[in-house]
Amino acid sequence: MQWRAIVLCLLVLRLAFNCVVWLVLALGPSLGFYQHFPINFQFNLEKVQVLTGLPSKSPSWFEQIRARRQQPKNRDVCDNKPYLEYFVSNWDEYGKKYGFFPRALKQQMKNLAKEMFHFGYDNYMKYAFPADELNPIDCLGRGPDVLNPSNININDVLGNYSLTLIDALDTLAVMGNASEFQRAVKLVMDTISFDKDSTVQVFEATIRIMGSLLSAHMILTDPKQPLGKMNLEDYDDELLHLAHDLAVRLLPAFENTKTGIPYPRVNLKKGVPPDSINETCTAGAGSLLVEFGILSRLLGDSTFEWTARQAVKALWNLRSNETGLLGNVVNIQTGEWVGKQSGLGAGMDSFYEYLLKSYILFGEKEDLEMFNAAYQSIQNYLRRGREFCNEGHGDPPLYVNVNMLDGHLMNTWIDSLQAFFPGLQVLMGDVEDAICLHAFYYAIWKKFGALPERYNWQLQAPDVLFYPLRPELMESTYLLYQATKNPFYLHVGMDILESLEKHTKVRCGYATLHHVVEKTKEDRMESFFLSETCKYLYLLFDEDNPLHNSENRHIFTTEGHIVPVHRNFRENLWQDVFPNKEESVKESKQPDFRLANSSTNCNRVPDHRRFALPLKSMYMKQIDHMVGLT
Repeated sequence: MQWRAIVLCLLVLRLAFNCVVWLVLALGPSLGFYQHFPINFQFNLEKVQVLTGLPSKSPSWFEQIRARRQQPKNRDVCDNKPYLEYFVSNWDEYGKKYGFFPRALKQQMKNLAKEMFHFGYDNYMKYAFPADELNPIDCLGRGPDVLNPSNININDVLGNYSLTLIDALDTLAVMGNASEFQRAVKLVMDTISFDKDSTVQVFEATIRIMGSLLSAHMILTDPKQPLGKMNLEDYDDELLHLAHDLAVRLLPAFENTKTGIPYPRVNLKKGVPPDSINETCTAGAGSLLVEFGILSRLLGDSTFEWTARQAVKALWNLRSNETGLLGNVVNIQTGEWVGKQSGLGAGMDSFYEYLLKSYILFGEKEDLEMFNAAYQSIQNYLRRGREFCNEGHGDPPLYVNVNMLDGHLMNTWIDSLQAFFPGLQVLMGDVEDAICLHAFYYAIWKKFGALPERYNWQLQAPDVLFYPLRPELMESTYLLYQATKNPFYLHVGMDILESLEKHTKVRCGYATLHHVVEKTKEDRMESFFLSETCKYLYLLFDEDNPLHNSENRHIFTTEGHIVPVHRNFRENLWQDVFPNKEESVKESKQPDFRLANSSTNCNRVPDHRRFALPLKSMYMKQIDHMVGLT
């Protein structure tokens, strides 16, 4: 009889266990169970609503948009598969693919990134130098379009000053190539002059040329030589003097403007052209503070930092009193917004980036206050989707373009430059939100093998089809890996490397994709491919790089140039020069922080998640659906 009692008890326990499991799966979300359970579940919302008597969920933001157009049944954002089928299929698809990255493969990818850089750099030096850029298909050099001065796509960037060589200097040092770094520095010292009849964009000349010269100068003069023996015995601050000369030639852009916001272009020999327009973008005018500030603090001359800082304050004081947002195009004479679109991409991106990075470098509390206020407004008005990245129901977080005055949606596209934002979120500590936004851009990359310049999330198709080898997704991938050490991001980097090798490599370098679907090419390799794209991919796989030594604290400029975080940079040297902060920055109505439209969860990724996917499989699949992958 005893054995029968034991069997009966086991049956009762089994029945009780099954009931508990059923209750967890059915009622878990309403009880908040999923927030604490370490296994990733997807729950059936309809079942919860029936069991709890809750009204059906109103159509979500994405669902309202999708309802306006016909859509195949298998493209729904959320399906209603049984729980076990959903979990097993997604673990097979995502967990097995991204959950592990062998050390040998990491070394292989590091070597591939290094070979990619040297293939582009060596061919530039062989076929293009001293021209600004390499045409990688024809194996020829490219300079300014002197026959068509209105071709600003070329002339804003190319100033007839060996742009690619200068822009690539610190990448050589990061990759440990001391001999070529020293040779390249000597070439710059011996051949570069800015006494040119070239009209260039102030922003591009600052971030690509001045930023690289300052970065290389600090590498050369750092007494600790953290990147290896990069110094030159006969170096006498020549790169710093070149940066100073360039900055002096850019200063006329700040003259004769009623707002202090600079003209967008300047002739390096003659000053502001007489036919210069009075309109500039927010990023172009407000993203000069890092380079100008470093130059001022190295020289002990406040002129450059003061000028750049006045432009930032002028833009900041023009933001909307209602939303706290800025527009993307402003008239430098009247201070009126010509473009009222507020977003995170072209025309806006690096403005936000440099508010935070200026604070990190210089320690000016005002910069941090501006960044925090800007980030709050971004969360309140630009962010759509569920509250938490990795929990709950609803659409995945996405940042959209809105009207600066009221926060209303202006269009249904985002651009590839916005892919930098997850990296900035990592820098300010909002890692969870960065994970979701990065996953969205990676899904687009998986679909096309590149990032289209502009992507329409409503149509699930590109609006602007070219891809000029931009680095923003690589930057965010690298920074997220540094924050989480999750192998998922190594897989992302490998996918990017393989796509670049497959679709953009040509006879003498890597070419711009003219059409991300058809994979047709344009004969251009922009300098940021070597200064940023290759650098971030290399650092992603180079765990032992000196930059990752905790004793060597650096940040990256918006052009990917490394600059050390020096204590002496954070000393307030200009108290007698800068105006009183209370008088210089306009007080405005602070918008209420709407909890439901922001990311307020723990900023750090829990340790146990470092060995799992950074984003739950069901949310990854949701994002893949969102771009039409599944």
